[in-house]
Amino acid sequence: MAYESADVVIVGSGMGGGTLAWGLAQRGISTLVLERGDFLPREPENWSPEAVFAERRYKPDEKWLDEQGREFSPGVHYVVGGNSKVYGASLPRFRERDFVETVYPGAISPAWPFSYADIEPYYCDAEALYKVHGKTGEDPSEPWRSREYPYPALAHEPYISATIDRLREFGVHPNSTAMGIDLSPGGSCIRCQTCDGFPCRLGAKSDSETCALGPALAGGNVRLLTGARITRVELEQGRVVALHGTRGGEPLEVRGGSFVLSGGAVNSVALLLGSTSEEAPEGIANSSGLVGRNYMVHNNTHIAAIDPRRINDVVFQKTVAVNDWYNDLGDGYPGGTIQLIGKVQGSMMKTHATRVPRKILDTMAARSVEWVVMAEDTPSPLNRVTVNRDGRIVIAWKRTNYERHEALLGAARRMLKSAGYTAVFEQRFDISMNSHMCGTAVAGTDPAKSVLDPWCRSHDVPNLFIVDSSFFPSSAAQNPALTIAAQALRVAAETDWNKGV
Repeated sequence: MAYESADVVIVGSGMGGGTLAWGLAQRGISTLVLERGDFLPREPENWSPEAVFAERRYKPDEKWLDEQGREFSPGVHYVVGGNSKVYGASLPRFRERDFVETVYPGAISPAWPFSYADIEPYYCDAEALYKVHGKTGEDPSEPWRSREYPYPALAHEPYISATIDRLREFGVHPNSTAMGIDLSPGGSCIRCQTCDGFPCRLGAKSDSETCALGPALAGGNVRLLTGARITRVELEQGRVVALHGTRGGEPLEVRGGSFVLSGGAVNSVALLLGSTSEEAPEGIANSSGLVGRNYMVHNNTHIAAIDPRRINDVVFQKTVAVNDWYNDLGDGYPGGTIQLIGKVQGSMMKTHATRVPRKILDTMAARSVEWVVMAEDTPSPLNRVTVNRDGRIVIAWKRTNYERHEALLGAARRMLKSAGYTAVFEQRFDISMNSHMCGTAVAGTDPAKSVLDPWCRSHDVPNLFIVDSSFFPSSAAQNPALTIAAQALRVAAETDWNKGV
């Protein structure tokens, strides 16, 4: 049996856990980060579409189940830095309206227990920490800000600049995407073609390991234990007293003052649900019955728009978004965002279009530009995470608010066809394409209607926190990483950690 301890113990090293560790390091708090995986190696395969997408080199062999018992491979990564090691580095803020109640024609997006103004200073801090490049004054939906972006927006390549001109003729206002990469003077980014969805071989992507956890470890107050898989939380008289798991095939016990789960919106709650006892027969911190419920992922569709007359010679494509319909799709109700993604290659298309010959896909990719159309998925208690008798994760999920997504897709098609794209191909996200998972341990002020308080502390267990996207009351329609990081900094700064010790 191996034993470890610290004043604060964090399970998970992704955007929530890594950023929180950095925030605690600034306060001189003894912190131990537990990561079930290891460091993702820098190697030639980092930049190989075949290795990353076809061979799934950096994804685990783990399978989850849907509610019919069918297996699927989840889009998760168990490495130091978590999913941020392969994310697209898009780091926008949520809009002011995302923090208040939104009534859709067929659903309700609930208010958050704190306002945009409450988290805005921490958005600024997170943007500085994660080297965010951006520009104000272009985006009709952008929220107010008290500080400018730390770095200027990324330049658009000629093909994208020409596309922007065409989109403006349609009447929309393309804006620079807020991106977290090391493209400042002397930075390591080379604007390569393998950023979005790939690990960065140069360490130029603003991921949790590079920007937050690495510097925190260098400061001396934070330690990292890799290969540590936590399987049970031990509760005694209403407090967490230990975490149990394995490392290197040997039993592991970790004690501390405060315990933070940052394993992601599925794994964090699965750990609580699987840690039943006489004291917590329905799982830990679950007096509300909401642990695992209200599972959300964005309503996303990848689209490839093809103009056969134009060769797309872009290298770094992900520099533009269209948010004209974010707050109003023209009918008085919000729509969502339309964002460029990294340039898709024929070998990447092959993982979806399996029956289409590679030569045809290469020809299509040479003339296509790729976007993601993103609308809000609203909370439903029927969409949930559970753990079955065998300890396996089960996801029950049916799309909500999907008519808004369909309407936004229609707007995107009209916009792109007006810009000369004669064909638009779609790849709608299914249960396995579960990026942006959130909402499974909702934060709120009423313990009967929420799992966590506004600072991510459990209502039931005073020394237990969940600092990842589990706390989201709603999913909004923007990439969640910056909001996770900003809340982690807020929790680090505004919590009296001595209460847990």
